[in-house]
Amino acid sequence: MSIEIMNAIKRDHQIKKFSAYGFLKNLKFFEPYLVLFLLGNGLNFFQIGILYAIREGITYIFEVPSGFIADYFGRKKELYLCFSFYIISFIFFFMIGPFWIAVIAMSFFGLGEAFRSGTHKAMIYTYLEEKGWQGHKAFVYGRTRSFSLIGSAISSMLAIILILNVPSSRYIFLASILPYILDLLLIMSYPDSLNGDRIQVEGHVLKVMKDHLIGILKQPMLRKILLSSASFESVFKSIKDYIQPILEMIIVSSGLVLISTMTPDENLKVILGMSYGIIYILSATAARRAYLLKKLMSSTELLNVFYVLLALCMISLFFIIRLEFYIIIIILYLVLYLLRDMRKPIFVDVCDDYMEKHQRATVLSVESQLRALFTVILAPIIGFVADTFGVSYVMLSIGILLLASFAFFRIKE
Repeated sequence: MSIEIMNAIKRDHQIKKFSAYGFLKNLKFFEPYLVLFLLGNGLNFFQIGILYAIREGITYIFEVPSGFIADYFGRKKELYLCFSFYIISFIFFFMIGPFWIAVIAMSFFGLGEAFRSGTHKAMIYTYLEEKGWQGHKAFVYGRTRSFSLIGSAISSMLAIILILNVPSSRYIFLASILPYILDLLLIMSYPDSLNGDRIQVEGHVLKVMKDHLIGILKQPMLRKILLSSASFESVFKSIKDYIQPILEMIIVSSGLVLISTMTPDENLKVILGMSYGIIYILSATAARRAYLLKKLMSSTELLNVFYVLLALCMISLFFIIRLEFYIIIIILYLVLYLLRDMRKPIFVDVCDDYMEKHQRATVLSVESQLRALFTVILAPIIGFVADTFGVSYVMLSIGILLLASFAFFRIKE
């Protein structure tokens, strides 16, 4: 890539808007504390697994229809719905009490996920074609994703201030509404050209949607890429928040005190927020430079390498947790995030090479739907294993499952 094109991309006004979108979207102040918040409201790991399954089940049901809606009615309109669902979800989390309120909150969050995933990436694809930059997808997406991760890092730091100063941890969900309103306004400022070419419907809409989906899944290479990515993402989503009880265990057992004037619970909240912040800062750097990995091997080979490394990290975590090597536990969790955030730009680059322009939102929604299906299956099982045998056995079983499934999900050019 020439320096001129790289600088032009960095200066481009719409690329800056794409980056701002990701930054605001990731200001989820509740993220470092979600599992502990749910545990503190009387839920166990199995119930939390059920909630995650409900979230992903809703995503699974609405994922492909949402992609079709974006391709048919316009991507901007779909994102308006997306952020409305998120805001409703945050309100119900604030009202959490009985389990059924948590179910409603997670259901609306799942709707937000379904209506978001794939749509914004499709907008980026369209814009790059308008500018003649389609050969630089990995660089552009790595850059925009790095701003998303910077948003997560800043969110984690701000969350520390919020959670130490609000009457109850539930108020951080209300605080998360503001950046989502700002993101909604930002989407409104996008040019209408990013809505993409609309699908022309002849006949019943459901039949057209079915034919559209079948046409995507009939492409062997694209199908394998989507399955590999979905299984990788589902594992990450199912286990990523288990760092919270692991860190709690580390802090309690080691007697670690960061600020002597604070209670153990306040110290835990500070350490969690700082840990997430550091993880996201390093992940942002990795995502921004992921495109450089293409100099070492092909994009499809990189996706395979990330898959195997994820499995090996999971198995390693089993032994490290059992041996109580606390620093290495945190390092391996950091590696998991780095693997995921370096893989994302590579996946976007590979995927676009095998899909039609008018299918983009739908194809990326198919990947999210498959991921949701896998998570629906995994999350309750993981919760049950964590309650019954401990978190370490979750890591071992997932690692073995990944290695066993690699033979089926390996991408061959």
